[in-house]
Parts: sequence; structure tokens; C-alpha cells
Amino acid sequence: MKTLNDYCKERFGEKLYKLSLNGGMTCPNRDGTLGSRGCIFCSAGGSGDFAPSAALSMEQQIEEAKNRVSRKFKGKRYIAYFQAYTNTYAPVTYLKELFLPVIRREDIAVLSIATRPDCLGDAVLSLLDELNHIKPVWVELGLQTIHPQTAAYIRRGYPLEVYDQAVERLNAMGLHTITHVILGLPGEDSAQMLDTVRHVVSVKSGGIKLQLLHVLEGTDLADDYRAGRFSVMTLEEYTSLVVDCVSLLPEEMVVHRLTGDGPKRLLLAPLWSGDKKRVINTVNQAILSRPNG
Repeated sequence: MKTLNDYCKERFGEKLYKLSLNGGMTCPNRDGTLGSRGCIFCSAGGSGDFAPSAALSMEQQIEEAKNRVSRKFKGKRYIAYFQAYTNTYAPVTYLKELFLPVIRREDIAVLSIATRPDCLGDAVLSLLDELNHIKPVWVELGLQTIHPQTAAYIRRGYPLEVYDQAVERLNAMGLHTITHVILGLPGEDSAQMLDTVRHVVSVKSGGIKLQLLHVLEGTDLADDYRAGRFSVMTLEEYTSLVVDCVSLLPEEMVVHRLTGDGPKRLLLAPLWSGDKKRVINTVNQAILSRPNG
């Protein structure tokens, strides 16, 4: 398994730490284009609950983010991670003014942009290609699942072919693609989740993020959970599933995440996920203990 740290040391000669940033954008699932309530699992922060306020200048956001990680990371270069909402959902002029000063900073080694596959028009792709000639650009795509029934339930808002085409075009341009997959979505069994991982491999996504389903307060998912419409995985179940997922990945695919932690103030379930250190240690040990681990 090639971890993010392995990949960074191999490509950049050092460990890099992510700075979560907020580009001040929204999402077609929130502004009325596709819907107004967001994806069913998404908090009011648009999955950017750990990013600074968009009211701060980008300079202030970067310094605040650096201060936040300073006790854990003593390096000099970082990954600028535009995390909150959909970070290509704006006019290209705005995106260029936002991204160019960041990618040109000496302390930024990589520009990582979280977005939706249906928000990558020709003009946006042209800008990403331009930026990628300055420094590496990573594009993080929220796929979550390949199964149409689940995609409709979570209100994803685009068909699978849109994701496939986005990965193909980004790969052709030489950008590093990272695919987000949520494990534990209501109605899916382990076989279906593994099929999603197989598909991500088949389209040659450069990296993958495996994300435990979190039930956060204030989401429609929380209402369904309280109504008893689904249950969440135990740590043991999740660990076993992640081991199976990793076994499907080719050696060259970068594993950017094996789990995830929602804000503790919002976390409704599973509560065991709030102990991130324990979860990561448990999952890593299980991966190392498997045959050919």
C-alpha cells in the first residue's frame, strides 16, 4: 500500500502537511441548480468544517492553518487544500485570482482542489492545466458510490459516466486525481462497496480516499439515523472492510485516507470514530497483519 506520506517523500523528498482552506464557494446541490439541501450527509460547512472562515483573506487563512498544525508538523512546505464545498464552482476569473497567488507561494508544494466531476467544464480544465505547469495540482472528486440507487438517496446529482469522463480528462492532462469513497452508506453491503473501489481502480484514479460514513447533527442523514432507517458500522466491521478495499488497490495507487473524523461537536454516530488515533492504529495494524501486507 502506498500511503500519502510515501508518495510525498518519493515525489517531493519530504513529508507534506495539508492546510485546509476555504475558497468561499458554494455547490450546485445548495444554490438551487440541482437542489438546496446539499448531499444528505453533508454538514452546513460543506465538508470543510476544519477549514478557516471564508471571511478571512487567503493569506490569513494560510497562516491560521499553519499555526493549527504547527505542533504536529515542523516542515517548511505544505499542500494547499481547498476543502469546503465545490472549489471549481465559480467563474474562471475568480478561480484564477484565487489559486494563482497560492500556488506561487514558496511554502506551497501542491495545490489540492476538492470538487464535483460535474463542475469541470472546458475553461476550468484549461485553468487547472495551466496551474499544473507551475506546480502539481491534485483534483479530489466526490464519487462516494457507483450504485445509482445509493447515489439518488444521497442526492449526489450526477450519473457515473460524468465521473468516468472527468477522471479520463484529468489523467490525460497529467493531473493527479483522488477519488472519495464513502464506506457504510445506507443500503449498501460490503460487496457493493468493494465494487465501487474496483471501479475507481478500473478508471485509473491516481489516488483514493476511503471515508467512514459519519452521521452529523443538522443533516438529513441524521434524521434517517434517528428514525432507525439504517445502522452504522462497528470499528471491527469497518477495519475488516478497509483491509478488503486495500487488497484491491494496485501498488501505484496512492491511499490518501483510510478513514475520516467529523467535528466532535456535530458527531452523532458512530461515536467510536471520534477517537481518531485509535481508529487509525487499529486499521493500520490490520493492514500490516494481512498476508502480503
